[in-house]
Amino acid sequence: MRESDWIWMDGALVPWAEARVHVLTHALHYGTGVLEGTRVYETAAGPAVFRLHEHLMRLRRSARMIGLRLPYTYDEMRAATLETVAANGHRACYIRHLAHRGYGEMGPAGTANPVVTSIATWDWSPLLRSGLRLMTSSWRRVDPTTVPSAAKATGPYLNSALAKNEAVEAGYDDAVLLNTAGHISECTAANLFVVCDGVIATPPASAGALDGITQDTVVRLATDLGIAVERRDLPRSALYAADEVFVCGTAAEIVPVALVDGRELDGPGPVTSKLSAAYQAAVRGEDPRYQSWLTPVPSRGR
Repeated sequence: MRESDWIWMDGALVPWAEARVHVLTHALHYGTGVLEGTRVYETAAGPAVFRLHEHLMRLRRSARMIGLRLPYTYDEMRAATLETVAANGHRACYIRHLAHRGYGEMGPAGTANPVVTSIATWDWSPLLRSGLRLMTSSWRRVDPTTVPSAAKATGPYLNSALAKNEAVEAGYDDAVLLNTAGHISECTAANLFVVCDGVIATPPASAGALDGITQDTVVRLATDLGIAVERRDLPRSALYAADEVFVCGTAAEIVPVALVDGRELDGPGPVTSKLSAAYQAAVRGEDPRYQSWLTPVPSRGR
């Protein structure tokens, strides 16, 4: 990966190579951490973080759901995020927020262990290519009654890693995870949309899908474009009957799907293309209607 100069860790910027944790860190053994992925885009007015407020609020909600007490306030995390991006001199980048139970007691609870908080930034191009090839995974999405799937927590990402590796080894780009009821949930790190007769549909959070911020962005953009959107349970067959399928996420942005389980799709279709163009305009500050989604990154020292 492309290393940057600095990582913010528990209140201070430290050199990238010195941002270390102990081998007996609780989260390494028990998955007790929460994370966020956020992007900075280059705009005409300078670099800006896209929907920083929503990402920081979800980080706090995720921590509360798994019983982590964050040691920093919202305002402190916001300031630290902007400081880290500025210190690394990024015009555009990816941001990874992480809060996890650190070194101390072993055993599943670990409630006496300190919560370690970090912010890393690096240059990271969108992860998924156009014309995505998907397969339905043999692994089911973690059920919300097993762990809180609404939390963006580190432990449940083993579910995604297993499904992703299975798909790649089978010659696909990513996997579709079904929930225990057999409904579509999401891909391994992206929300999923189907388009049929001009109407967009995406699985609800109750299907085990993360309530994605990019998913919400797509819904709002579509609504403003006059495109009907539904959040509802979708059977696996909806992927095969759709006129268009696309996925979205902070790391992926908006990516059209070309094939699902060996069945080819025409794409990118007109709805996907329209939404992708609207998304790029919004994140780059080219559409004034969405200016409130952008948090400018001040020059360091200002």
